[in-house]
Amino acid sequence: MTVTVVWAREPIPESGPSVFLAGPTPRLGGDVESWRPAAVEALAEQWTGAEELTVLTPESRGGKRAAHYDDQVGWETAARRAASAVLFWIPRDLRTLPGFTTNVEFGLDVATGRAVLGCPPDCPNPERNRYLVYVAQQHNVPVRETLHDTVTAALGIVTANTRPGGEQ
Repeated sequence: MTVTVVWAREPIPESGPSVFLAGPTPRLGGDVESWRPAAVEALAEQWTGAEELTVLTPESRGGKRAAHYDDQVGWETAARRAASAVLFWIPRDLRTLPGFTTNVEFGLDVATGRAVLGCPPDCPNPERNRYLVYVAQQHNVPVRETLHDTVTAALGIVTANTRPGGEQ
């Protein structure tokens, strides 16, 4: 089926099934690749809904950063709020992908019924995800160890949260 990516600070669709890709973002100019292209690919492979799936990514089209920090944070907050599901993928590496902001976002979204938490056990600092896993379990948030399984869980939430006709 069809998947469309909406990049940071682009207009957020008002309806239809959607997934926000929450998690640490590699720094510009660094040598760490983003995990989000693999997530988009997995979403496209697994999405079977009749309607187009919108993937909301906090990364910027062409790597162009926001002129103002508040513009980025405002867009991310609105996009997470609008999403049918919020997929948290946290391949924690305190040196290159610390995910400190992600911790706060997860705390804000954990009780929404739309969050999924993915924490790979083979990331450089998996012990730094233990608290998030604990909190997720307290709120019945699905916890997965692979990106594929995290995508599957997120799409399950999308399907459950989207009525026929694309309304949430």
